[in-house]
Amino acid sequence: MGFGSFFYILVFLPLSIVGYFVFNKFKKYTIANIFLVCMSLWFVGYFNYIYALMLCGSVLINYLFSMVIKKLSAKRIRQCALVVGILCNVASLLYFKYYNFFIENINNAFNTGLLTKEIILPLGISFYTFQQIAFLVDTYRELNKDTRFIDYALYVVYFPHIASGPILMHNDVIEQFRDENKRGLDYQNLLSGLYCFSIGLFKKVIIADTFANAVSWGFSNVDAMSSLDIFIVSLCYTFQLYFDFSGYCDMAIGTSRMFNIELPINFNSPYQSTSIIDFWGRWHLTLTQFLREYIYFPLGGSKKGKVRTYANIMIIFLISGIWHGANWTFIVWGLLHGFLNCLNRIFKKTWEKTNVVFQWMVTFTLVDFLWLLFRAESLSQAVYLLKKMMCMDSLFVSQGLIDSVALTEISFWETQSFSSAFKYIAEGIQYFYNRIYGFNLWAILLIAFFIVLNLKNTKQITYKRSFWRSLSIAIMLVWSMVSFTGVATYIYAGF
Repeated sequence: MGFGSFFYILVFLPLSIVGYFVFNKFKKYTIANIFLVCMSLWFVGYFNYIYALMLCGSVLINYLFSMVIKKLSAKRIRQCALVVGILCNVASLLYFKYYNFFIENINNAFNTGLLTKEIILPLGISFYTFQQIAFLVDTYRELNKDTRFIDYALYVVYFPHIASGPILMHNDVIEQFRDENKRGLDYQNLLSGLYCFSIGLFKKVIIADTFANAVSWGFSNVDAMSSLDIFIVSLCYTFQLYFDFSGYCDMAIGTSRMFNIELPINFNSPYQSTSIIDFWGRWHLTLTQFLREYIYFPLGGSKKGKVRTYANIMIIFLISGIWHGANWTFIVWGLLHGFLNCLNRIFKKTWEKTNVVFQWMVTFTLVDFLWLLFRAESLSQAVYLLKKMMCMDSLFVSQGLIDSVALTEISFWETQSFSSAFKYIAEGIQYFYNRIYGFNLWAILLIAFFIVLNLKNTKQITYKRSFWRSLSIAIMLVWSMVSFTGVATYIYAGF
């Protein structure tokens, strides 16, 4: 089940909210938690019940490991239990996500004929695996209180975050669910959550999916793309990825806020970054936090000398690349970001003396080019695209790329009589479309740049009741739902 569907918005979410707060109304807090766990498992297993069964097994095994670690007193035995628990999680992730990748590379390297398998990738496995590893480590460090099984299960399977994050630490949500003051229906949180959800849905359905059409056209016509096409498609993917993932996270934060539970933000205007270090302090913050707290610091962080520091940085970015997907493109993408991060540290003082606009342009360009590697189907394709783009020997925009960014809502508005305002807007857009070549493409790119460089992010937005806020919620929801086409998919749901 996805956030961007009629069933989720009109049936699943209202049913979840009503059921949860009805049980809370009668102070049946444990039953309310069980209800939310069941709804979350329904969410996970909506398309395939196997997903829910796998998640249940993972939750049960990890909870048992945490209990064993907590009850043991001998340090060495506790360490062994922790290591075994972590290895079980890593082995599960490696099997489901990387088994075929390993087999294919062994076959290529040694000319063997090992067979690959049709493996079902559990929904959200990369996210809940890291989350449960963090819980085991914190249990070993004695950083969490006694946690009941149902509370732990809710922490892991809680449906707003399960598919694509944010990656939660136990202290992010468990204590909030224990707080009886958060058990009553809060209309301010309900409206604020709906506002945040509407923004996320709009970012995903209207903006990200529009860019997705251009990206799909580009990677379906790799050989036919001009140098300028590749440059534009790379920009489109840069914006698609941000609006898709941040849109999902906004919907997750908004949904959770309706239950009076605040989730951590995952993005802090990353495309305003003026260095690679700055970028990773703004992009996918919960993943960065996990890598820092549970890998970088245990390796010694920056306290073991410069060489060790740079080695640790390369290790966490290598892990980040591997975590994102079973392809050499992700691994090289991670290593290059690690290398640029090290360079940024080495020349930090020199870099800070340069003009801030120059800093932003270089940072954005590097991030944009590396996203092209992230999206490419193979290293050879990525090299081909980057070479052709850098040559700039064909400076024209293909008609297919122009046509891919068609705003289908415009024709819908033109035929509706419920609002003359929509009709006039549609006619105005159509006027420019007929007179400016590629108007839709240039317009959506300019709008995207304006949003990421000027507008407030989710962390900065505060909801205040007003007619205009209510109207904006209605417009974003209706426009997004009118634009639904089939089942919405999210890029990071594949990671």
